[in-house]
Amino acid sequence: MPMRGGRLPAGRADTGGARPYERLLGSRTGRGAAALCAGALPALAFPAPSLSYFAYVALVPWLLLIRSAGTGRRAAVDGWLGGTGFMLAVHHWLMPSLHVFIVVLAALLGILWAPWGLLVDRLLGGSPSVRRSVAAVAVVPSGWLMIELVRSWEGLGGPWGLLGASQWDVPLALRTASVGGVWLVSLGVVAVNTVVTLLLAVPAGRRAAGACLVAGAVGVGATAVWAPRPEETGSVRIGVVQPGVVDGPGSVDRRFARSEALTRGLAGRDVDLVVWGESSVGVDLSRDPETAGRVAALSRLVGADVLVNMDARRTDGPDRAGIYKSAVLVGPEGPTGDRYDKMRLVPFGEYVPARALLGWATSVGKAAGEDRLRGNGPVVMDLPDGLRVGPLVCFESAFPDMSRQLTRDGAQLLVAQSSTSTFQHSWAPAQHASLGALRAAETGRPMVHATLTGVSAVYGPGGERVGTPLGTDATEAAVYDVPLAGGTTLYVRLGAWPVYGAVAVLAVFFGAAGLRSFRTPAPTRPGRPARTAGESRERPEH
Repeated sequence: MPMRGGRLPAGRADTGGARPYERLLGSRTGRGAAALCAGALPALAFPAPSLSYFAYVALVPWLLLIRSAGTGRRAAVDGWLGGTGFMLAVHHWLMPSLHVFIVVLAALLGILWAPWGLLVDRLLGGSPSVRRSVAAVAVVPSGWLMIELVRSWEGLGGPWGLLGASQWDVPLALRTASVGGVWLVSLGVVAVNTVVTLLLAVPAGRRAAGACLVAGAVGVGATAVWAPRPEETGSVRIGVVQPGVVDGPGSVDRRFARSEALTRGLAGRDVDLVVWGESSVGVDLSRDPETAGRVAALSRLVGADVLVNMDARRTDGPDRAGIYKSAVLVGPEGPTGDRYDKMRLVPFGEYVPARALLGWATSVGKAAGEDRLRGNGPVVMDLPDGLRVGPLVCFESAFPDMSRQLTRDGAQLLVAQSSTSTFQHSWAPAQHASLGALRAAETGRPMVHATLTGVSAVYGPGGERVGTPLGTDATEAAVYDVPLAGGTTLYVRLGAWPVYGAVAVLAVFFGAAGLRSFRTPAPTRPGRPARTAGESRERPEH
């Protein structure tokens, strides 16, 4: 039964003289395994492998596989299994905590790629015309961006592993991020993969694909030249304290003592702010004057405020009693009153979504036994010297909208306090630190990523790295001369406009498809031939 473009339905191809890989893809098991592996390939573009440029061809095997599906159902399955492989690969470091539950989550989130598989099959399957090839370069990336938008919701895991974030160390990509955020970078990466697929597999679309590639290169070049650049307005000296992993009984007190000792080493180094990592203080400073006094003494010694992070139970009224993750600014006289409570929590790590339904996850992994509570809104902290600091806590550095809002509220310096002790020997610390480069490039504000354990790194207003990062094995206090910048980027002014553009592209595409379907008359079945004179009305004998 021939299909569009002369293809045969999956599972019905004649494999008599097929090559080994063709026989493999002809079986459901082999094709499913190929889809899982193809979907996992883009993870290599992220840290720690950090094969950034591989991202521009990493989707090609997956696109070629979907293109050969033969049926819409098989294309949707290829999309789902590829999405499952991608989610497993970029979140594999969660396996020690969630065990088999991570496979269930990846399979559920992978369903988001099933419609994308249908879209790829519709545009790239068979023998696409020139018009369909050009449409594919716009529509396939737009469909991918919708998936990234949906899964960026905190309840579905948040924007970890957005494809554009793999380009954190590519200067042209960082300039692009200043115009349209990580969303525009993701669109560009998927568009290049689509063009490469057309060049490899669609002879009729090669000329159109080449034209799209040239147009994209001109657009990126124009962005690099004409997009507004942050203008340097001075610099500040930031001390980053990374105590490293401290395990065993009394680890909270011993970690605090180590941070205290490292901070003393910053005395006389003329720092403007000292930053500790996430959960660096295990008590509520407002109810523990002794601990608050020790931090205040450090502030007096180094001549700068200390930004600590409390992971402690607080009682803020009958409806607000519970555990908070809070960035707290401490000056020479004690806490200054500037406090930011973490707003976006890590699913399963800090709360269990729909605990009544999914609470069993705590029995098969290290999911949170008690839900943390959320803050009410972003906070910009004012230092005595006039510097305005916008704090984020751990996972929140993955959300582009949060750093954008802090910048719009007047933050001159973005600070993310983090800790990755559970995942210290995985890819997670390096990938988490790399997000600071994207946030800095998007906002035109420098970003300090300070960790209790993990990788601490500092980035300038354009996303460029400042100084030498502190690796996962470091127990150190380092000082960074961080450039400040004024002005605003196009992303800060316009927000996530590439997302709205992608919605418009998909709306036009589906609208045009629906209009064509409405205008094309349905095929009519041929009527029975008229009987000739003398034709017997009796049914023929068999």
